[in-house]
Amino acid sequence: MQFNWLRSLLNLGRWLWKMLALPVLVGVSIGILTGTSSAVLLATLDLATAWRESHLWILWLLPLGGLLSGLIYHYWGNSVVAGNNLILCEIHDPQTIIPLQMAPLVLLGTTIAHLFGASVGREGTAVQMGAALADRLTQIYRCSGLDRRIVLMAGISGGFASVFGTPLAGMVFGLEVLTVGTLRYKGLFPCAIAAIVGDRVTLAWGLHHQVYQIPIVPEMTLWGLLVSIISGGIFGLTARLFVTLTHQIAAYFQAKISYPPFRPFVGGILVAIAVRVLSTTKYIGLGIPTIVSAFNTQLPPWDFAAKIAFTALSLGAGFKGGEVTPLFYIGATLGNALAPLTILPAPLLAGMGFVGVFAGAANTPLASTLMAIELFGSPTASYAGIACICSYLCSGNVGIYRAQRVGMSKDASLEPHTDKPGDDA
Repeated sequence: MQFNWLRSLLNLGRWLWKMLALPVLVGVSIGILTGTSSAVLLATLDLATAWRESHLWILWLLPLGGLLSGLIYHYWGNSVVAGNNLILCEIHDPQTIIPLQMAPLVLLGTTIAHLFGASVGREGTAVQMGAALADRLTQIYRCSGLDRRIVLMAGISGGFASVFGTPLAGMVFGLEVLTVGTLRYKGLFPCAIAAIVGDRVTLAWGLHHQVYQIPIVPEMTLWGLLVSIISGGIFGLTARLFVTLTHQIAAYFQAKISYPPFRPFVGGILVAIAVRVLSTTKYIGLGIPTIVSAFNTQLPPWDFAAKIAFTALSLGAGFKGGEVTPLFYIGATLGNALAPLTILPAPLLAGMGFVGVFAGAANTPLASTLMAIELFGSPTASYAGIACICSYLCSGNVGIYRAQRVGMSKDASLEPHTDKPGDDA
C-alpha cells in the first residue's frame, strides 16, 4: 500500500514537471532570449534608420549594400539563407539544430538593408533570431522530436511578440503560421509564456513600440458589417498580389542571375533609381511615419501600390528583413484610401487594413485579430475580425512563407487536401 502511494506521488511529480514546470522554464528562458534579441534589433534599426534619413546620399550605395549582404550570406550563411522557411521546415520535419549563425547574420543583413534604404521589415529577423537562439535550449533541456518542435514554435512566438509588443498575437502566431487551416495546441502553454516574457523583457530594456490611435469606433451595423466584408476581400486580394509579385520577382532574379550576391546588387540599383525618379523616401525602410499618418490624415491613394512594388522588389532581389511591417504599411494606406468610399472612419479602416492584409499574406487571421485588439483596443475587434477572416479567405492558399503547409484548403470543394510543404525559398 505504501509503495502504491509512493509510486502515485512520483507519477504526479513527473506529470507536474512535464506539463507545468518544464514548459514554464522553457518559455521563460526563450522569452528572455527573444526579448533581449528583439531589443537589440529594434535599437539597431532605429539607429540605422535615423542615420540614413540624415544622410540620404547613402541611398546611392544601396547596390553596394546589397552586394555586401549577398556576399556575406553566400560565403558564410548558405546554410541559413532560407530564413523563416528553414524554421518552418524544421518544425514540420525535424532534421538538425538550426545553425546559431542565423541570428547574427540576419541581424547584420537586416541592418544593412535598412541602413542603405531597402524596403524590408523586421519580423523575419526577430523570428529567425528567436528560433535560432531557442534551438540552443533543446540541447540543454534534452528536447527532441515533438518537444523540439514546440521549442521552435515558442521561439517564433517570443520573437514576434517582442518585436511588435503584442504577446497574445505572438502566442497564436507561433501556432497558426505553421499550417494553413489548423492549429497545434500542444505548444500553446510554452508559446504563451515565451510571448509574454519576451514582450516584457524588451520593454524592460527600455524599448517602446509605436502607439496607434483609433479615436472613434461606431457600433456595428448591417452596413458596417457589409463594408467590413468587402474591405476584407479587397485586403485579401491585395495580399495575394503582394505574395505573387514577390515570389515571381524572386524566381526571375534566380533564373536570370546565377551568382546570388549580384541579385541584391541589381535590385539595389533599381530601388535607388526608383527613389530618385519619385523624389521621395517614403516607400523605403519600415515606413512607420507613413503608417502613423494613415491613422491621422488622408494620404495619396497610390501609396499602398508603391509600397508593394518597392517591397516586392527588395525582398525578391534578396535583401534581408521581413514582410510584416511593409504589409502593415500596405494595409494601413489601402484602408486610408478606401475610407472616403465607405461609411466608416478613416482611422478604423486604416487599422482594419493594417491587420487585414497581414492576415491574408501570412494566413494567420486569429493572430491578426488579436493584434488589432492589442494595438487598437477591444472596440475594434468585430470590424478587424471580419476583415481578417475575409482577407484570409480571399488570399489563396499560398502565403509569404513558402514552407507553410496547407492543412485544410480554404476551398475544400475546389482544391484537394494536402499536408506537404511548398517550395523552400
